[in-house]
Amino acid sequence: MTVEITSHEELRDLLGSPTARAANKDRPRLHERDRDWLAASPFCLLATAGADGSCDVSPKGDPAGFALVLDDTTIALPERPGNKRADGYRNILDNPHVGLLFMVPGRTDTLRINGRARLVSDAPWFDEMVVKGHRPVLAVVVEIEQIFYHCAKAFLRSALWQPETWQPDVLPSRARLIKEVEAPVESLADLERHYGPEYVKSIYA
Repeated sequence: MTVEITSHEELRDLLGSPTARAANKDRPRLHERDRDWLAASPFCLLATAGADGSCDVSPKGDPAGFALVLDDTTIALPERPGNKRADGYRNILDNPHVGLLFMVPGRTDTLRINGRARLVSDAPWFDEMVVKGHRPVLAVVVEIEQIFYHCAKAFLRSALWQPETWQPDVLPSRARLIKEVEAPVESLADLERHYGPEYVKSIYA
């Protein structure tokens, strides 16, 4: 028998109340240590939701410090060449509310930022986002409404950063997954070549 939670009261009764420190830790602007964290982070997850409530989470990554701090309440993320689906960007046009989770390899805590986003196709600071000669054609500007550090428990439970737990070969290769799941016209051999050493050379092309 499935018992569903349908109210805030039921949820709070089940989980209990957060400590005062947990309940009050969010802030509306960057601290100096937040800037340090962003400077050290090469990867984040960007969560968006469309006007109809449908959600998307997209990974964003570049050399550490890729999230450009514009001021104490504003950051910007560069767009890099991708598959052009633009799911999250289309969501932002309909609903500006976003959530970001910034990670630093080896760290089990994370930095969370929630705010309102807009898309910008050019600005003077785009020149500061050039990587390997690639100047972004778009950036996501996020006006920070809430920022706080998230505890380490999920990363500790998952042992995410412990190399002895890594099993990348337990699943088929990227090429084989595409061939089996998406049934493209390309042969498996062609896909393996595409996702081989040359793929790494094309990530900024």
